Amino acid sequence: MDAAQESAISLSEVMASLNELKLFGKWSYRDVVVLDPSLKKYISLKPVIVPHTAGRHAHRRFGKAEVPIVERLINKMMRKMKNTGKKHLAYNIVKTAFDLIHIKTKDNPLQVLVRAIENAAPREETTRIVYGGIVYHVAVDISPMRRADLAIRHITEGSYLCSFRSVKPIEECLADEIIAAANYDSRSYAIQRKEEIERIALSSR
Repeated sequence: MDAAQESAISLSEVMASLNELKLFGKWSYRDVVVLDPSLKKYISLKPVIVPHTAGRHAHRRFGKAEVPIVERLINKMMRKMKNTGKKHLAYNIVKTAFDLIHIKTKDNPLQVLVRAIENAAPREETTRIVYGGIVYHVAVDISPMRRADLAIRHITEGSYLCSFRSVKPIEECLADEIIAAANYDSRSYAIQRKEEIERIALSSR
């Protein structure tokens, strides 16, 4: 066997091992699909065990699109109150929430999260235009990157509002919010915010 064949075999073995990587050592990436064509480039499902890229995307424009979607959720969970800057705490919250999602739905939590982001991503919003000293609100389409950002933001905001001054832990609130958004349940905070944004945009056309 020559060197070229050996390198080809080793490369195929590496690719096979990458395909077997599981998030948190539990959840497979293999059958997870993004159905929304506009979000496919911006929901990264690159196989990783620990979703932590250490900010290596920060120096590139649109580098955020290459960050694993679960890490983006973890980063958003660090943005509020006592979780600020505590990535390990946010990591454990998301990890426990994924276990609860699997217990409640019997589905792969990764697929449930992707479905929730697709459902909670608004398609239209308003922007301010100043013309002759008068401010107008005009409806505009939302870019796919911002759609994913808003969906993740609203999912995390909903989980924090649910757990604030409540006996319900943040992990359970996050799991319930993701499940509700994935089912397009009107009780989901993310779905309510999406419909509100789109309703305001519709009236501003």
